[in-house]
Amino acid sequence: MRRRDLLRGGSLVLLLGTAHIARGATIVAVRIWPAPDYSRVTIESDGLLTSRQTVVPSPPRLAVDIEGIDLNPALRELVAKVQTDDPFIAGIRVGQFAPGVVRLVVDLKQTALPQVFTLPPVAAYQHRLVVDLHPVHPVDPLEALIAERLKDREAAPSPPPAPTPDALEELIARQQGPRPPARGSEPAAPREAPASKTDRLIIVALDPGHGGEDPGAIGPNGTREKDVVLQVAHRLRERINATVVNGNPMRAFLTRDADFFVPLQVRVQKARRVQADLFVSIHADAFITPTARGASVFALSQGGASSTAARWMAEKENKADQIGGVNIRAQDAHVAQALLDMSTSAQIRDSLKLGGALLGEIGHVGRLHKRHVEQAGFAVLKAPDIPSVLVETAFISNPEEEAKLRSQSYQDELADALMRGITRYFAANPPLARNRSL
Repeated sequence: MRRRDLLRGGSLVLLLGTAHIARGATIVAVRIWPAPDYSRVTIESDGLLTSRQTVVPSPPRLAVDIEGIDLNPALRELVAKVQTDDPFIAGIRVGQFAPGVVRLVVDLKQTALPQVFTLPPVAAYQHRLVVDLHPVHPVDPLEALIAERLKDREAAPSPPPAPTPDALEELIARQQGPRPPARGSEPAAPREAPASKTDRLIIVALDPGHGGEDPGAIGPNGTREKDVVLQVAHRLRERINATVVNGNPMRAFLTRDADFFVPLQVRVQKARRVQADLFVSIHADAFITPTARGASVFALSQGGASSTAARWMAEKENKADQIGGVNIRAQDAHVAQALLDMSTSAQIRDSLKLGGALLGEIGHVGRLHKRHVEQAGFAVLKAPDIPSVLVETAFISNPEEEAKLRSQSYQDELADALMRGITRYFAANPPLARNRSL
C-alpha cells in the first residue's frame, strides 16, 4: 500500500512539475533608506521576486503587488521602519491581496517618480526587490549648496573671518551650468601658477564612500566603512567652511551627507555640477589579513595600475554600484559611456600633486601603507576638469586601526591633516579665476 501511495505521489510530481510544488520565496530582510535625493525600499528574499506596480495620483501613492509570497512578520516590519522625516514616504501598508500575492502600498508625501527593479545576489545580499522614489524635479547639487550657505550666513552671529563680499553671488553665478569640455578637445585643468589671490569661492567636493545598501568594508568589531568615512567627511567639511586661502573663502560640498547610496557616476556628476575645484573621495581600506595597516592615496591612471594592489583596490571599489544597487535600465547610457573616456593627462598630473600633499600630511598623524600616490582605474575619479583623489584613511580590517577610526580624536587629527594637505595644494596651485558669466 505504501509503495502504491509513493508511486501516485511520484506521478503527481511529474504532472505538476517542480515549479508548481516548490515553495515560494521567503522574505529575509526589509530596509528603508530616506534621503533628499531619493528614498529607497529594499525587500530581500531567498528567491527571485516578481512584481507589478500601479501609481495612484490622488492622493499620491504607489501600489506594488509582489507575487509568489505570503505575508510574513518580516514584511510587516516595513510599517514601523518609516521615519517621520522621510521626504517622500508618509507611510506603508502591507496585506495579503490574493493567494500568493502581497500588496505593498506606499503613501507618498509628494508626487514621485517610482522605479521598481530587482537585483541579483551579490556580496552578503540575496535577491533584492528595490523600490526607488525619485522627486519629479531632481535635487540640484548647486542649489543645495547655495541654500546651505545662505542658511549658515543667517545663523552666524557675525560674518565669516574674511570672505570676499560677493562670494555668494559668485556661487550663484555657477548655476548657469558647469564648464563642459569642448567637443573633441581635452578639457583644461588647473595649471601651475604663482600663489596669488583669485577673488572667488573655492569649492571642495568631499565624497564619503559607499552608503545605504552598500556598507563598504566591515571591521572585526563591526565598524562599517560607510559610517566612519561620513563622520570624517563631516569633520573635514567644518574645517573647509571655516578656511580662507589667499583671501578666498572655501566651501565644502558632500556627495552624500547621510546614510544613502549614490552611484559612482552620479558622484562625479554632482562634483562637476557645483564646479568643484577638488574632489576627495574618503574610504577605509580592508584586506584579507588583519595585519595590513596604514593610509594610502590613489589617483586615476590612463593606462595600467601602478601596482597589483592598486588594481585590486580599484576593482573592489568599482563594484560599489553592484552592491549599492543601481537600476541598470534607468541609467543614462550616453553619460555612462562618456565617463569612460573623460580622463586627461592634465587632470591626472594635478591629481598626483594633490595626492602628494595629502599623503605628506596624513603621514604626520598615522602610518602610511605606501609613501607615494598610487594609480588605477577608479571610476569615481573620472572627472576631466577636477583634480581627484581617493584617500584610504586606514585599514578597517586591522583591529588597532579600526579602533582609531572609531575614535573622535583620531577623526579630528585625520580631518586636520586632510585640511592641511588641501591648503598646501592650493598654496602651490591656486585655482584660476573664473569668468562670472560661466
